[in-house]
Amino acid sequence: MSIQLIERRARVSELLFEIKAVHCNLNDPFIFTSGWASPVYVDCRKIISTPRQRREIIHIAAEEVDSKIGRNNFDIIAGGETAGIPFAAWLSEYFYEPMIYVRKEKKGFGRKNQIEGDLEEGQRVLLVEDLATDGKSKVNFCNAIREAGGEVDHAIVVFFYGVYPTAEKIISDAEITLHGLTDWKTNLEVGQAKGYFNADESAEIKKFLDDPESWSKAHGGV
Repeated sequence: MSIQLIERRARVSELLFEIKAVHCNLNDPFIFTSGWASPVYVDCRKIISTPRQRREIIHIAAEEVDSKIGRNNFDIIAGGETAGIPFAAWLSEYFYEPMIYVRKEKKGFGRKNQIEGDLEEGQRVLLVEDLATDGKSKVNFCNAIREAGGEVDHAIVVFFYGVYPTAEKIISDAEITLHGLTDWKTNLEVGQAKGYFNADESAEIKKFLDDPESWSKAHGGV
């Protein structure tokens, strides 16, 4: 991993701590929609209310796209309902590219669209989301894009938990390359260095990262 990439990841983590988007609760673990229990939670939605940090994160996302994907390798940017929509809008504005958004499921009325906006057959789509845990929702969005005639090989998220053992397989089996601006390993390193976590929190987070499945089962999750 390049020094520049490590620095980008650390900076995104610093910005997330700065806006109080990183949470740790050892007494009352967080339960995700996937059923996993976790001592930590990242609320990327807070980014929408913090324009200075938001602008820097989008700039870093654009650097990630340029270095890892290439701005000539997509025609349109897609956001997933609902949290991914603002991030897709900011990135599409940055690159001056068209945008669509993808519903979690087809509407039950009107034109019954799952894709909103104009997507033409064969257009190359970059999916943009706020975060990824087990990767399933990203795959569902990409499948909807493909069913509508689009081509999608890459997804970019502000935060990838990077701890769940099946996540990378789920994503790779769907032939998607996921790009995360930062992850929990980086968050722990930054949190310890900057004093955001005390000794007990750091130790428990490390236990979780070392074996998330056992930690989850021991704390009421799947």
